[in-house]
Amino acid sequence: MRDDEATYARQGFGHELPLQSPFGLLIVDFVRGFADPTVFGGGNIPQAIERTTKLLAGARARRWPIAHSRIVFANDGADRNVFARKVPGLLSLTETDVRSAIVPQLAPQDGELVVRKTVPSAFFGTSLGAWFTQHSVRTLFVAGCVTSGCVRASVVDAMSHGFLPVVVEDCVGDRAIEPHQASLFDMHQKYASVRPLGELSIL
Repeated sequence: MRDDEATYARQGFGHELPLQSPFGLLIVDFVRGFADPTVFGGGNIPQAIERTTKLLAGARARRWPIAHSRIVFANDGADRNVFARKVPGLLSLTETDVRSAIVPQLAPQDGELVVRKTVPSAFFGTSLGAWFTQHSVRTLFVAGCVTSGCVRASVVDAMSHGFLPVVVEDCVGDRAIEPHQASLFDMHQKYASVRPLGELSIL
């Protein structure tokens, strides 16, 4: 055990969360712009998208409530915010811009919620929490990108809403591996369980 892991363990962090049904799935921002390394992508995002196709198929087969999120700004930038001040290119992700579209292999089906957002968390200022509550979700599996940004923010808010978050380790990706790994460690210690897809016996 590394020194940092030992410190967290000694202080009582990192307890596993139970997998309590009913289950739900949230897929965060797997859109064309984040799949493209020339736009907002890179790192291990393509591999995470590929793995998420299997996760999504399993969730659909079991009829879980499934939600997707997209970053969508107004065409005229009227909803420009601090997030867009930090990353001005995000303003190009408008409703009809192809870079804001969910990647084809994960395209939503009828009955799956699509949440549009202008901040990192898929919960902040949206109906997502109420929608999962309406569907009686207890444990929420999370896939998407980027691990250190919108995934982490959504996981923290999922926990704050009272859901039991499970980050599917190989179904989340980031444009850089170091923040990806650091964020997985942080989420596991404080906010969620982090498990690879192959260890999820319920799928």
